[in-house]
Amino acid sequence: MYQSQAVIGITNARKNPPLEQCVWPADAMNNIPDWVYTSQAIYDQEIERIFRGDTWNFVALEAEIPNPGDYKRGYVGATAVVIVRAEDNTISVFENRCAHRGAEFCRSSQGNTKEFVCPYHQWSYDLKGNLQGVPFKRGINKVGGMPADFKNADHGTRQLRVATRNGVIFATYSDKTPPLEEYMTTEIVEEFDVPFSGKKLKILGYCRNELPCNWKMYHENLKDPYHATLLHSFLVVFGLLVPGIKSIVFADKAHGRHGFMASAKPDEIYATVADDDKAQMRSFSDNLRLRDERFLDYVREFKSPWSANMMTMWPNLIVQRQMNTMGVRQIIPNGPNSMVMQWTMFGYEDDTPEMTRHRLRQGNLMGPAGFLGLEDNEALKFVQEGLRNSSTDNNVVKLDAGHQGTARNLISESCIRSLYQYYRDVMDIRAAEKAA
Repeated sequence: MYQSQAVIGITNARKNPPLEQCVWPADAMNNIPDWVYTSQAIYDQEIERIFRGDTWNFVALEAEIPNPGDYKRGYVGATAVVIVRAEDNTISVFENRCAHRGAEFCRSSQGNTKEFVCPYHQWSYDLKGNLQGVPFKRGINKVGGMPADFKNADHGTRQLRVATRNGVIFATYSDKTPPLEEYMTTEIVEEFDVPFSGKKLKILGYCRNELPCNWKMYHENLKDPYHATLLHSFLVVFGLLVPGIKSIVFADKAHGRHGFMASAKPDEIYATVADDDKAQMRSFSDNLRLRDERFLDYVREFKSPWSANMMTMWPNLIVQRQMNTMGVRQIIPNGPNSMVMQWTMFGYEDDTPEMTRHRLRQGNLMGPAGFLGLEDNEALKFVQEGLRNSSTDNNVVKLDAGHQGTARNLISESCIRSLYQYYRDVMDIRAAEKAA
């Protein structure tokens, strides 16, 4: 039965309230209001306070711009930026917006150039985003043109602070953002440095897809081990993540904003799962077998106890390491009900041809149509649809109740609770008072 226009109007108002009406439920630790995912006002504030706030945003890998003049078109939040290696080998990040009339002057995804020229009125910028040329700046025959006090130096692009670590490039709008390693925290740096040890990276390819869900859901998804053994039959059947496996869901102790979900794959290809556990996993199938068992070969190449580690670095970076396939995913918010995911798969310059083929073979786990990525994409779409159209207002996060932060079991939502405690503080959202 279709809803009446009156009911739809009431639902829309409740899902998209103004900021002053956004009050978190009184039981703040165990509930998330729907408007966190659907409100335009909340989304607009997230762009200002989070993506343009005191955060380091992932923008590119240095291997994508190895030579002077190399550039990549990217994003910080929803804002288009350009990442460039200048003639002096320094890296600059600046907004992809002409200071004249606002056109995005960089239109190619990647390339090499000596300057950037706006296609509209041909204002030109150097490799650090400084304005260097204005056609007819003094008019024609001294008629028209810019005023006498116009200075190129006052009209460059908006330039961001840049930091790098072992070949990974970050940018921030804020002068208050702490040094990168301090922002990451010691534990995250330690895990980050496993794939990013300083070895030269080799880019293997890209994927890009739009998801019809709120950008924060992807952070939650990688702090949510509960779904992993229920949604992903592939993970369970092939022993990548099963009940009782050595695993951890980690949240940084300082804020709870960064984290990782890691596990250690047993040596067997096919999982041994207790009958009681099978009964609770509807997607489990004893009949699944691989035609090419090389797919799950695991070459131990790091001094790490984890064969898989999915790291989230707030607000926009996921570092994926699943056996021998590696990549980074960049979250690009696209309004409250949509996000874009940019996937970059990589290996190392000293990989043998056989290892490169192996990484690409295992790469079928990931990406928009990967054995795991596809299922997450569908599930998050279903969640967003439910949030936008339901008559109720709340998400319940009570698994492993009473605990926040790091969990060593797979039936927990403790890291999600930590993330939203941090989120409420940054967004300055108060909770309702509990009833007496």
